[in-house]
Amino acid sequence: MDETRSIPWPGIGLALAAGAVLLFEGVDVLLALGVVIVWIGSVFLLIPPPQRIPAPQGDMQLTRDGMRELIEHSGIPFLLLDDSRIVIANAEAREVLGRHIVGQDARVAFRHPAAVDLLGRQQGGSVTVQGLTGPRSSWQMTRQPIDGRYWLIELINRTAEADISRAHTDFVANASHELRTPLASIIGYVETLVEEGAKADKDMAAKFHATVLREAKRLQGLVDDLMSLSRVEAEKHDQPRSKIDLAILVERAARDGAGPERLERVRLHLPEEQLIVRGDSEQLEQVVRNLVDNALKYGDPEGMVDVTLEKSERGMASLQVRDQGEGIAPQHLPHLTRRFYRTDPGRSRAAGGTGLGLAIVKHIVERHRGRLDIASKQGQGTTVTVRMPMVGEGAGEQT
Repeated sequence: MDETRSIPWPGIGLALAAGAVLLFEGVDVLLALGVVIVWIGSVFLLIPPPQRIPAPQGDMQLTRDGMRELIEHSGIPFLLLDDSRIVIANAEAREVLGRHIVGQDARVAFRHPAAVDLLGRQQGGSVTVQGLTGPRSSWQMTRQPIDGRYWLIELINRTAEADISRAHTDFVANASHELRTPLASIIGYVETLVEEGAKADKDMAAKFHATVLREAKRLQGLVDDLMSLSRVEAEKHDQPRSKIDLAILVERAARDGAGPERLERVRLHLPEEQLIVRGDSEQLEQVVRNLVDNALKYGDPEGMVDVTLEKSERGMASLQVRDQGEGIAPQHLPHLTRRFYRTDPGRSRAAGGTGLGLAIVKHIVERHRGRLDIASKQGQGTTVTVRMPMVGEGAGEQT
């Protein structure tokens, strides 16, 4: 920018005009000239000097300390490399990789073939690093140059996305397997009946028809459970609003889950007072039916199943379903709510189980902001407990 003062032409013109007027009035020439000079000089004195504006820099200069302050509190792990040595690691990177990495060679800090390959490239890039922080972890590692000496490393955690993708793949594979098994039985027996035609032995044909019907019902139950699980997952973030008397619902659903032929094996322990919760009555009935049915199927065939509903601490309603079966080995307990998980696949399929009952129960309980606990000791049976928040005293009648 030009730093010279601009010429005040209007002020100079006004001074000359004033000098001309003085001469016209007969004022001495030297006096008139002196007035004009003083006037013009005062005009120049009143003009402020031009401000100095620093010339813009071609590149932004960022010091190492400035870079440290810039990335320190980011929620994404960042590392600054001086060639291949780690000179800065923000708080998130130190949490993920350890505080000891500062000052280390990056290849030693990561110790992963994909990461080492990226660090050795002449240009920046991005790779997926599996197992960086755990056996199933997945991280996207990006390396970008800052100048000819420094490099910026960014780590993005993709573990959750990988877990979801893996879960979807496993679910499709398991569902396909579960559907294929009864379908294969149905097709095999029907083909035999068609080939035999009128020559088929009546006893054999009756046995085959019974098997086809059983497998078709098993297939129907599996499809129903898959659809039910899908609906529950779609609604899991939508908390129900209806007020329900849980004691009335548990009594009705427990009897339905047992059915007339097994009802004598169910003992109900229900409170006289109302226990009001906010919930979806259809889904809560499904929870009770599934738990009672499981206890009757996998418990002692001659033993009793106790269904207890009571008020627990912290304003929670507690539902317990206890059987007198063989119990479940400790290693199976953490996996019981996984889809298609069975402690004894052969026994489960023989009993008509789909492997989805407890998965459905878990999702329904979570939708109702409740908690599901499963306790079991081998030889002493299994107790499943569902706790749900109650509505305040005198909250109203079932709606």
